[in-house]
Order: sequence, then C-alpha cells, then structure tokens
Amino acid sequence: MIEWKNLDALAAYEKLSGMKDRVNLAQAMSGEGGTERVAKYSVPMAGGLTYNYAAKAVDDDVLAALRALAEEAQLAAKYEALYSGEVVNTGEKRRVLHQLTRGQLGAAVMADGVDKRAFYVAQQQKAADFARKVHSGEITNAAGEKFTTVVQIGIGGSDLGPRAMYLALEQWARQNSAFKLEARFISNVDPDDAAGVLKGIDVSRSLFVLVSKSGTTLETLTNESFVKDALKKAGLDASKHMVAVTSETSPLASSSDYLAAFFMDDYIGGRYSSTSCVGGVVLSLAFGPEVFERFLAGAHEADVLAKEADPMKNAAMLDALIGVYERNVQGWPATAVLPYSQALSRFPAHLQQLDMESNGKSVNRFGEPVRYLTGPVIFGEPGTNGQHSFYQLLHQGTDIVPLQFVGFRKNQAGMDVDIQGSTSQQKLCANVAAQIMAFACGKRDDNPNKNFEGGRPSSIIIGDRLTPEALGALLAHFENKVMFQGFCWNLNSFDQEGVQLGKVLAKRVLAHETDGALRAYSDLLDI
Repeated sequence: MIEWKNLDALAAYEKLSGMKDRVNLAQAMSGEGGTERVAKYSVPMAGGLTYNYAAKAVDDDVLAALRALAEEAQLAAKYEALYSGEVVNTGEKRRVLHQLTRGQLGAAVMADGVDKRAFYVAQQQKAADFARKVHSGEITNAAGEKFTTVVQIGIGGSDLGPRAMYLALEQWARQNSAFKLEARFISNVDPDDAAGVLKGIDVSRSLFVLVSKSGTTLETLTNESFVKDALKKAGLDASKHMVAVTSETSPLASSSDYLAAFFMDDYIGGRYSSTSCVGGVVLSLAFGPEVFERFLAGAHEADVLAKEADPMKNAAMLDALIGVYERNVQGWPATAVLPYSQALSRFPAHLQQLDMESNGKSVNRFGEPVRYLTGPVIFGEPGTNGQHSFYQLLHQGTDIVPLQFVGFRKNQAGMDVDIQGSTSQQKLCANVAAQIMAFACGKRDDNPNKNFEGGRPSSIIIGDRLTPEALGALLAHFENKVMFQGFCWNLNSFDQEGVQLGKVLAKRVLAHETDGALRAYSDLLDI
C-alpha cells in the first residue's frame, strides 16, 4: 500500500542527512580515480543516450542511501499509480496521463467512460491526417496555394515545450529532407511579439494554431484577435487559416472560426503537453507526422525505463535522487542546465517551467506546510555561449550550483570545417569535457582572482546525435525526473496555483476595480 509521507518523515532521509560534504570531488576526479569514476558512474538511457554522473559529489555510500530513500519513498510504486490512472493531482483531483500520449505503460486507463490511450491516439491520427493534407496541397489557402508557414499561438506550456522541440529538430529535419513548413510562435501578450512574427511571414500562406485548453486564456485570445485583425486587413478569411487545439468542452471546440479542432483534456498539464496535440499539430505540420511519431517513440522508451525500481538502472530516478541530495543535504539553491547544442537553445527555458512550476511549492500534497527545501531555481543557456556569460559565477561565485550538461558527438546540419587542426564540433565537445573537469577539480593559484576552488558538481547526458528519438527521450527523462523529485518531497507536481493570483489582479486592473498601491501602479503604467 502506498504511503504519502513528507521527506523528513523518512528514516532513509535521516541517514542521508548525515552525509553532507562527504566527497572531495576534486580528489575523486583526479588521476586514475577519475578515470574509473567516468567508466563506473554511468547509466544507459533511451534514444541512444547515456547519463554519466561521475562528476557528481557522490560515492557508493551516498548512492546506497539514495537507493534506500527510493525504496522507502516508494518511487516506483507511485509512478505505477500515476500511469495506471490513479488521482495523483490532489489539488485539482485529476489523473495525470501525459505518458499515454506516447504509449501504454500498464493496463488501459478509463476516464469519463473513455479509453484515454485510444482517445489520444485518435487525436494524433487526426492531426497527422490534417498535416498530410496540408503537405499534399489538398488543404490550401483561398488562392489554391500551399501553406508555407505554421504559427502557434499559445503561452506557457502551449509555447515553451513545442517551441523548444521545433528548434531542436529544425536543422535535423532540413538535413534529412523532413522539413515541410517553417514554424513561428506567438506567446507574449506584448503586441510587439505578434507584430514581429506577422511582419516576417506571408500571412496569406500561413496556418495559425490556436492552443488553449479552456478556450479562455487571456493572452492567447488577445493574440488570436491580433492575428485575425491582420488577416482581415489582408482581405483573408481567418477561418480558412486557423485551427484550434483545445478541450472538447471549450467554446473553441465546435466553432466555425477554425478549419479543424484537435482535442486535449484536463489530465495533461500544459508543461507536460509537448507529446499531445499541443506539440503534435505544429510539429507534424513542420516536419511530418512520421518525425513526430519517432519523437513519441523516444519518449515512450524513456517512460518504460523509468519503471525500473532500482535507481542504479533508472537514469531519471537517479538524477532525481542526486538532485534531492544536492538540494536538501548540501543545501544548494539552483541547477544550471547547459546543453552544448545550439538546437537545444530553448530547452532550458522549457525546463524552467517544467521544474519550477511543478515543484516550486511550500506545502505538501495535502496542503500542509513542509519544513524542508523543495524545487531549485533552474536556468541555463547553450554552450559555449554561457561560458562567456554566467560561468564566472558558476566557477568562482559564493554559491555552488550543480550543473547538468547535455552533449552530442556529432552535429545535426552535416556541415563543418577543420580550423587549426580540429573541427567546430570537436571544439564544442572539447569545451564540454574541459568544463566538467574545470568545475570538478579547479586550479590552485597564489593570485586569488585566478584561484578555482573546484568541487562544483555536474552530470552529463551524452549521445551520438540529436535525433527525434533522442529528443523524445531527453524530454521524458526530465519530465520523469521532476515527477520523482515531487514524490520525494511529497508535493503535488501537477497543479500550478502560483500562477493564478497575478491573473486575478490583472483582470481587476483592466476592469478599473483597484485601490491603494494597485491603483497607484495602474496609474503609473497609464492603464
């Protein structure tokens, strides 16, 4: 039987708490010991990826304590409860079913009288059929011309994940003859966002994908009106240029304003929705349904591996547990995600929402205050750009920030040049290796400004090339990592009440129902 206990009520955590500062990372990673760690501390992942945690400040005793924590916290059983359709979103009293968008992990999940896996597959097939008709020219603009651009209108999980996934596969698709339509994204209610996109495209040959589960999202509907106005001014019928991704019960579902509607439901949170039609429509239009299916296959393979109860064989669970050790025992406040791949330029932004919206909580799943630290601050940029930005603080700042590198041996574009005895890709990979060791081991210098203490822990997820399967596996790895950490902290990782208060106050401002400082700020901004 599953028990939902706070982290500090677990005996395994009490033992783990006595292991602070146990490992001298600089010593552990030096010489032959470091070579042995790199070979030993490694776990296979889905999509041809590998999780290597040799440069984390852990040893066999810490790992044994983490294994005991995983067992006592019942992480595997809680994951099974989630994918079997139990109500684990306690705040909203909902199931959590995003894994079903990419495969079946257990018995069929019935909800609202519907087989949910069958429902998601049907919607994906509908999106695939629509995309094929667009690509073939069966669906065109009023002039009979093929569409050349798809523009997603959404915010939060309706933008960050799909945008990151599109950018991650754009070069790969161009190199592999899979590029169909250019994709652009409008998210911010700032009119400069929509105007910037609209000025850079041929609206007459553009399809717009409106994404709003409720059909009432203020920013998204505002941007929809902005786009409809632009289409009208261009003499175009907006209903021939727009599709909706929404719930079956939303006002958008049966509206004649859209060429088609593709459905999602309340069992898939926005930040977990890239493998639903939220990502599926735009990615299928951009690259073709077959590429999206490969992306789903990589995610499903990662979900299957996440079922493993032994964290030493489960990269997502181990990554989560090491993160709990770093946050709750070591007390480190943040995690930097550092992809050494330009294709993953927006992946850290997606992970900011995924992690911080999920586990940025100070009450447990029952609404009771917790007395321990929960989710860290997540930030990051691609290497090597970040090296010339915030790495100064990472190397020599007063806070230790754990690092998560992502790297690939080969690039996507198939283009490179040999300069000064090495290619660009080799230079990129050399920087990854160098940074891992520089953070771990540091460098002693009599000049304090040039002294590096080291002891800065990192892991790396490494693969051969960023393919659709590898991207799906990478996405699911982090989704499952966040889920496992939420289980450890006894949080509800699937609601986001923290985003609601500001929305409520904004509506009051727009309705001129304000007083005090809120009125003063409204006047200051000339609202």
